[in-house]
Amino acid sequence: MKPLKGVILDVDGTLVDSNDAHTSAWVEALQRGGYTVPRGKVRRLIGMGADNLLPEAITVEKESDEGKRLSDAWSEIFKEDYLHGLKAFPSTRELLERMRKDGLKLVVASSAKDEMLETLLDTAGATDLIEGKTSSDDAKNSKPEPDIVKAALDKLGMGANEVLMLGDTPYDIEAAGKLGIGVVALRCGGFTDVDFECAVAIYDDPEDLLENYDKSHLARK
Repeated sequence: MKPLKGVILDVDGTLVDSNDAHTSAWVEALQRGGYTVPRGKVRRLIGMGADNLLPEAITVEKESDEGKRLSDAWSEIFKEDYLHGLKAFPSTRELLERMRKDGLKLVVASSAKDEMLETLLDTAGATDLIEGKTSSDDAKNSKPEPDIVKAALDKLGMGANEVLMLGDTPYDIEAAGKLGIGVVALRCGGFTDVDFECAVAIYDDPEDLLENYDKSHLARK
């Protein structure tokens, strides 16, 4: 690996404590549509965009009329009932500031829609620290497909061997892995070490990573 120059950041479940909120919004949206899906099943799919989540959860394609209705319902519920009550994980901004201090360029790769992403980045205290962002609006397919991560890599203008990704789901690892990008995984999104077997390192949350920063892959020069 060449000297590290950039970090691709996931947001939901990585910088902002939002995965349970996404789960609740999806369960309610599906119920409104007449689908009863166990919360645990939905929770395991958080980290995917609707284009992958809906077929996995109920075998409905996002671009179908039914899929569009369910996606719109989820978006409405999440924005109205959850989005503005979310909190960043402890030391999130401090971690980003440390990376910037070390000269690393930061770009966001999120499955969220751009309108939601703006609020999430503000919640994380990240807006003024990132070089750019990519969302589901910038890619045809969401994670675990690599489209969004590839768009972020292109914004950085770097090679895959010059960056790492910070994520919280196995879908981050799969998407980045398809491009040859290593992932530092965080447990705070609710997944376990078994899900992170292909990660280059695992930490509890941004605070844990910050406390161990000097020994981490992020400090590799």
